[in-house]
Amino acid sequence: MGSKESRTEPDRAERLREVAAEVFGWDTLLPEQLTAMQWVLQGDDALVVMPTGSGKSAVYQVPSVLLSGPVVVVSPLLALQRDQIAGLPDGDRSPGAVAVNSDLGAAQTQAAWEAVGRGEARLLYLSPEQLAKDEVLDRLAESSPALFVVDEAQCVSSWGHDFRPDYLRLGQAIRRVGGPPVLALTATAAPPVRREITERLGMRDPRVMVTGFDRPNIRLEVRRFTDEDERHQVVVERAAAEPKPGIVYAATRKDSEYYAGELARLGLTAEAYHAGLPAAERARIHDAYLAGEADVVVATSAFGMGIDKEDVRFVLHASLPGSLDAYYQEIGRCGRDGHPALAVLHYRPQDTGMQSYFAGRGPSRETLSEVADALHDHRRDPTDLDELRRETGLSRNRVTTAVNLLEEAEAATTGAEGEVRPAPGVSPDRAVERAAETGQAHRQTDRSRVEMARAYAETTGCRRHFLLAYFGEDYPAPCGNCDVCDEKDAGNEPSERRAHPAAASFPVGSAVRHAQWGEGTVLSEDGDRITVLFDRSGYRTLALEAVAGRDDLLTVLSRPGDDRSGEGRTGT
Repeated sequence: MGSKESRTEPDRAERLREVAAEVFGWDTLLPEQLTAMQWVLQGDDALVVMPTGSGKSAVYQVPSVLLSGPVVVVSPLLALQRDQIAGLPDGDRSPGAVAVNSDLGAAQTQAAWEAVGRGEARLLYLSPEQLAKDEVLDRLAESSPALFVVDEAQCVSSWGHDFRPDYLRLGQAIRRVGGPPVLALTATAAPPVRREITERLGMRDPRVMVTGFDRPNIRLEVRRFTDEDERHQVVVERAAAEPKPGIVYAATRKDSEYYAGELARLGLTAEAYHAGLPAAERARIHDAYLAGEADVVVATSAFGMGIDKEDVRFVLHASLPGSLDAYYQEIGRCGRDGHPALAVLHYRPQDTGMQSYFAGRGPSRETLSEVADALHDHRRDPTDLDELRRETGLSRNRVTTAVNLLEEAEAATTGAEGEVRPAPGVSPDRAVERAAETGQAHRQTDRSRVEMARAYAETTGCRRHFLLAYFGEDYPAPCGNCDVCDEKDAGNEPSERRAHPAAASFPVGSAVRHAQWGEGTVLSEDGDRITVLFDRSGYRTLALEAVAGRDDLLTVLSRPGDDRSGEGRTGT
């Protein structure tokens, strides 16, 4: 698998530039885009981390014209798939694309597969749920894909937005369709997340491209409130006053309807967008916004919109997001044209209670027990997810989530053909205990992510420094484009934290072990404290004074540049 012919590196670069210009109409490619495209043509596995709106899709679209087989693209939202297909160029050399999803009838689905088989469609878009179907995997294997692309790859990681449990099973799907080269794309991934993505997808000696996370044209602000009515009023007034178009993210469906109604009463074209709307209505709103027929869309934070629109001027959050991962993704939807844009978080301390509640959700012990018992009944005749669903009567998502936890807890395994087995010598009761402990660790991590979002809202330092440090990028303050830096420029500068002498012992990127919380990675240093992402305990901020006072509390396992990176070959 790979490119149609063997080429030297200069030849590949020239052919890619030619295709980009002649087929897609792009006169130039960013250096990081071109490098990643060359990796794809070489048949290397690659993880590409680039900011939202920086052209990640081009990394597989351009090589698709030169590859020897179809390119499978796993994308989470049907609207995103539709936009990607609609955005492809016309002409004989266009790669052509189809999507196979639940919206298609049998005849349309068959026509899509036939287009792939004839080579008319070189890009095949699928949701992760489609790849849980045996018939889809069988047809993919027959088509001999030349590349397997995972978009929004942070969903593959337990640190990411794993609201889609089928993302965690893509590694098995890749093996079942013949193990083609893998390209994982994401806008948000700190070093531990990158390691987990490559491991879960079974990537082989992957190339890793990480560009800067910073979007300097986006101004960062936080407004803090004690009164909910005042916050409602300020959000509406700010959304009405700022240049359009814009997006408001609300915590609940009810809030999205409220804000959209208030903005409409002010004469704006405002739409509420959430998962409770019919698919046709969501599609209508999505298309109207892209066409410039809506001033503001108010969406639930948990749902996301998949909006790919260059001229969004603001993103307002009407409450605390569940994580800075989600926040960065959402604010990245503004200012893609490079012009000034605004991101404002409207925060009440009480918000953390609701977000911690959401973070605490997961499969119950009862659900884990039902699945573990059903698996144990099949210890001599392996089963699959569909059969488990039928036997337990549980929803597909609940069964998939439970099996994922059992596998992570080493209480179950999935074979090459998708068959699921209980781990030898592990009783159902012990399997449940292990999975429950794993689930509790995930909930603890999710709650720590809520705390990091709260810390961003309450920081007295440069917000851009804080936000980028969360993703492991060192950004020297001040940024000059956030509300805190403005306050400092105005002479209202809070006292700075002085660097602690122990900071040099724990450089950013170091692998460490804590006496209580286990192994982790140092993500940032802020004067007298460091933030560590622990593998089992989530994000923790440690006072260097306390760490320095006890030699046995925090141990450095390796420093940046040592062999423990786990990321394969880097590209930057």
